[in-house]
Amino acid sequence: MTTRPKTTPKPPAGARGSDWSHDREGVVRPKTATPPGRNGESKDDRRYPQRPIIGVGALIFRRGRILMAQRGKEPLKGVWSLPGGALEIGESLDAAIRREVREETGLEVKPLRVFEIFERILRDSRGAPEYHYVLIDYICGAIGGDLRAGDDVCRVEWVLQRDLPKLEITAGTLAVIRRAFKVRGRTDDRSLSSVSTSRSSTT
Repeated sequence: MTTRPKTTPKPPAGARGSDWSHDREGVVRPKTATPPGRNGESKDDRRYPQRPIIGVGALIFRRGRILMAQRGKEPLKGVWSLPGGALEIGESLDAAIRREVREETGLEVKPLRVFEIFERILRDSRGAPEYHYVLIDYICGAIGGDLRAGDDVCRVEWVLQRDLPKLEITAGTLAVIRRAFKVRGRTDDRSLSSVSTSRSSTT
């Protein structure tokens, strides 16, 4: 599941990538970052990664509502976001989004197209990249399964766009959802189902 800190940390002066608004990767930065050991080891394998971590998120619509998932465990217990998570080694993007949605919501989905691609880079006080994510949001169609909360999620709900501000949502996610609602409003379900996966411009 993609999540955000309840307060956005201030990056060090001059840190590149500090202007990105999204923070849906489960990053909770300590006030003082500790660099990895001599062998590059870190207790949190998402900190000081050898390569950027790829994450996927699902925008799933039904009758004017979007599916939201609420985190049931720390960090960020109680925060809402899109179903999704990290790509596993040897796993395709298509398989990853299907697996993450199945594990967290019980639904089977078909990825219809890439909606947004963006990156998130957080640097420590020394300027070293402490976290680096490339996140890909897909518009998906539900094709089966039974809705239920699973994995690290405690609740899943279909939410109207007007009710989204009532939820505590990961930073940047609400703006993505609003843009997706506009796109969906111009495209009916039949045409969405025929759209092939394609890359969008990076935000």
